[in-house]
Amino acid sequence: MLGWLAACGAHAAVGMAELPPRGEDGPVTLYYPSAAPERPVRLGALTLALAPDAPPQPGNGRLVVISHGSGGSPVVHSDLARALVQVGFVVALPQHRGDHFRDASDAGPESWKRRPEEVSRAIDAVAADARFGPLLQVDRVGVYGMSAGGHTALTLAGGRWSPAEFQRQCAAHLDEDFQSCVGLITTLHGDWLDGLKRWVAQAELRRRFGSDTAWYGHTDPRIAAIVAGVPAAADFDMATLAHPVVPLALVTAPEDRWLHPRFHSDRVLQACAGACVQLANSPGAGHGALLSPLPPGLTGLEGSLLNDPPGFDRGQMRAVDQQIVGWFQQWLLK
Repeated sequence: MLGWLAACGAHAAVGMAELPPRGEDGPVTLYYPSAAPERPVRLGALTLALAPDAPPQPGNGRLVVISHGSGGSPVVHSDLARALVQVGFVVALPQHRGDHFRDASDAGPESWKRRPEEVSRAIDAVAADARFGPLLQVDRVGVYGMSAGGHTALTLAGGRWSPAEFQRQCAAHLDEDFQSCVGLITTLHGDWLDGLKRWVAQAELRRRFGSDTAWYGHTDPRIAAIVAGVPAAADFDMATLAHPVVPLALVTAPEDRWLHPRFHSDRVLQACAGACVQLANSPGAGHGALLSPLPPGLTGLEGSLLNDPPGFDRGQMRAVDQQIVGWFQQWLLK
């Protein structure tokens, strides 16, 4: 039965549609199987082969939600979405309020508080849609999240985190994990300005997050399997990730300079050893390896953190996408 579904989905074109904003939530972009022909579609700096607003056709009846990273968009996860659609999944990408490519004003802990519930409401929105709801059963949903979306994924896996813990992590390891703490605002250059940057960063982190000692969490009984890609994770109570509430896999990047594995993914893998899986750890991969396709022409600090390290073979990411697809097939197609 599952083989028949996979074979049927493998010949589908990839449709793309957008569900409108609801309340304070942003739009939800959908990738899905369709019988309509694809055509080149220009989306920002990228051109994708898609069937825009085409009628959906039945797939395997299951939904996967992708939570994008800080400042992200649905376009930079379209390769993974295509791989999922080709075996019959419908893929939903909610635009996280205050932390997307048009507005990153709440990037960091303020967005992290909202993101897991935005995923739950995206499931609600897809289930309620007249075109897609009848084609889906949302009692077993998959979630994939990358970077800040990986933080969202870990929260949905049962992890608890605290803004004050984020501030304490940065106080203890600011130099080693500088970009995790300050984002793209600035970086250290080994000159006389570094001392001022450290002082300003620590003062701002204490002001914004040091007094918020609450622990935040959110799970959804409809979510049945999770993959966290290069997750932001230093602010979690690792004991809460020792036994994830659903099957959890991680995709990591040994050359990640934005979220150094030592403080993030490595700690999660140590905490949930035996209860989670390291699905992939591609040799030479940096933080941007999981952006697929990677936007062209990234420069400055953003480019130095997201562009592929010299010698990295991006072609290996196709196999990583297939491993993620296989994880969701294993746990959702039951």
